[in-house]
Amino acid sequence: MLRAIYPGSFDPVTYGHYDIIRRSYKIVDELIVGVLNNKAKMPLFSVEERVKMLEEVTGKLPNVRIEPFDGLLVDFASRMEADVVIRGLRAITDFEYELQMSQTNHKLAPNVETMFLTTSIEYSYLSSTTVKEIAAFGGDLSQFVPEAVAVELKKKMHTNAKRRV
Repeated sequence: MLRAIYPGSFDPVTYGHYDIIRRSYKIVDELIVGVLNNKAKMPLFSVEERVKMLEEVTGKLPNVRIEPFDGLLVDFASRMEADVVIRGLRAITDFEYELQMSQTNHKLAPNVETMFLTTSIEYSYLSSTTVKEIAAFGGDLSQFVPEAVAVELKKKMHTNAKRRV
């Protein structure tokens, strides 16, 4: 059984992320989307909110499950008994960073391979940071995130705007 992890912050999940998930789940027997709880960052959404949004977005994909994690990716891979880490690449700058990470992970866990998938061209510019900025200014999110995510983003932006007043 080939089990893979697609790790990320997913703050929030975008169509670019979903593109990688949708393509990856067809390649492996089980795909675990690992939602990173990175204490060094201040995410817009809690890890629980991000897990919930991903579960909603991927609910119809039969061999995908969503799991939160913190700490080292290789430790999470070991706990999940995963053989492969899947990473999406948008641009050459992503590759430089991801190559360093995959080499480091390979030193820490030689049995875990990294597989790179290039993002489909229509999502190559897309990032969660860009989506949050568009949401903050009340822009149309429909071409960037699934409807359920857009709803949650609008709620979060409305709540945050109330706090600033």
